[in-house]
This record gives sequence, C-alpha cells and structure tokens, in this order.
Amino acid sequence: MKRYVYIITDRNRTSLHVGMSADLLKTISFYRQMPNLFFDSPGQLSRLVYFEELRTEADALYRFNLISRFTRPQKEKLIRDVNPDWLDLSLGLDYEKMILSAGTHVPMRTKKAA
Repeated sequence: MKRYVYIITDRNRTSLHVGMSADLLKTISFYRQMPNLFFDSPGQLSRLVYFEELRTEADALYRFNLISRFTRPQKEKLIRDVNPDWLDLSLGLDYEKMILSAGTHVPMRTKKAA
C-alpha cells in the first residue's frame, strides 16, 4: 500500500509541518476543515508544498523521521528543489483524482456537418 510523506504550510510560510498519510487528499482536506487543531496561530495549514510517495509503511516512517529532524533551512531546500515557487500541489492532485475517477475516456469535439 502506498504511503505519503508530506510538508504542509500556511499561506505566509511561517509554519512547516511534516506528516505521513495513506490518503494524501483526505489528509489535506482534514487540515482545511480543522485549521487550528494543531497550532494556536491563526495561520491555517492548507498548502501542500512537498510530498513523496513511498511503497511501504516502513519506508515512509523512516523518511518521515528523517525529514522531521531537518532544520528549517533543510526543509526549505527540499521544498525548493521540487517546488521552487511553493505552489499548492494539492490543486494538481485534486485535478488528477477527478480525471482518474471519470475514467480514461476524454470526450473529443466533433465537427458539425455543414
């Protein structure tokens, strides 16, 4: 079963939270519904800026523990290496999920007979 290790932040990039999940979209949705559950700050952790997909729970746990011990500059470098503009990657995951759930059939436009 796939596991994900991720880094999520607020819109001002003041907090970087490392987590591990089996369902990344569900986890991100949870963060958005419960903005102040983990932190007292008004910053809502809602931007997925980094994630890795790992094959086993043991691999994910190892990677989670490693990234959790990173200093802030190390985490920022990790993020910038794959996401230099700190874009919210969950938007792409939402779109990908919609495409996959709709099936592989993509409607084609047909020319109308003149």
